[in-house]
Amino acid sequence: MKIRAAVLRQSPVLPPFAANRPLSIEELDLDPPGREEVLVRIGAAGLCHSDLSVINGDRPRPMPMALGHEASGVVEAVGPGVHDLVPGDHVVMSFVPSCGHCLACAEGRPALCVPGAEANGRGVLLSGERRLICDEVPVNHHLGVSGFATHAVVSRHSAIKVDRDLPLAEAALFGCAVLTGVGAVVNTCKVQPGQSVAVVGLGGVGLAAVLGALASGAERVIAVDLAPEKLEVALKLGATDVFLAGDVDVIEKIREATGGGVDHALEMAGSTRAFDLAYRITRRGGTTATAGLANPVSQFAIPAVSLVAEQRRVLGSYLGGCVPSRDIPRFIGLYRRGKLPVDRLLSSTGPLEEINEAFDLLHEGKVIRHVITFD
Repeated sequence: MKIRAAVLRQSPVLPPFAANRPLSIEELDLDPPGREEVLVRIGAAGLCHSDLSVINGDRPRPMPMALGHEASGVVEAVGPGVHDLVPGDHVVMSFVPSCGHCLACAEGRPALCVPGAEANGRGVLLSGERRLICDEVPVNHHLGVSGFATHAVVSRHSAIKVDRDLPLAEAALFGCAVLTGVGAVVNTCKVQPGQSVAVVGLGGVGLAAVLGALASGAERVIAVDLAPEKLEVALKLGATDVFLAGDVDVIEKIREATGGGVDHALEMAGSTRAFDLAYRITRRGGTTATAGLANPVSQFAIPAVSLVAEQRRVLGSYLGGCVPSRDIPRFIGLYRRGKLPVDRLLSSTGPLEEINEAFDLLHEGKVIRHVITFD
């Protein structure tokens, strides 16, 4: 079938994206779903810094590639071996397809699925196939989703069934921003009621982490960012304290305000400077976690003695340490009960044709989550 998709043909491309046009809206051929695959009509797809990092070269990927990994849609067809989804079902896509058989999956850690990671790195589906073609030349899939398109073929293991009455623009947020941010709080850090949490970096994932900390019963939720307007958003969402990351005394101010540091500090900016700040505001015996994807060449030095003498924990969090088939429905349930108002992260929506302009807004920090919507 013929589809329209946003295709990146070279990287890196630097802003302004409205002028440099890294993404071209192209007509592609989409092959039908193979075994254990589904055809999804995309309803909404959110712009994320993980997409931006492919465009600017921070996350090298094979080209050409149809971008987009945070998406929701409606199943239109299923391939052989798919018995638990039918046309008309609404789904949210997970950007790590889990095979269910490798050691990581057997341990209940599908975010670390080895075949899934290998497929994502190669730009193929979990089956090893590419279903996107342009002029008889294969086009690579982005994290098994390629959601900036009218339709996508994805692995059955990438699609999580959700309620049909959940608006697709809101549902899309659960595929990355909520899964990663809230998951880092509840799965990676295991925040307990009454504890203190700091979130450094207030993009969509970071603000989702703020909401997750509040939903977990944290007594102090501290938001840290370079942009004053992001701090205002965090306060409106319920953060108890905000600090400007560019303040030369910010570390001392946070440590003083919290009596020596927070129980959990989460770095969500993809920056080693942000991670250093998060580490320094973590109390003795506390946890510093990062879900920010820094440039692969970035290095971070930790005083080795502090890990021992202060019994510190440093953790990485990918996909929020989530089991998507378990956690997406749980997080949606919290949203429906008013405990996790993730709809407030949705800054704006727009058509596929304006995607380059939308990435400028994301790069400039003018939106939390801009979502591409399809009629």
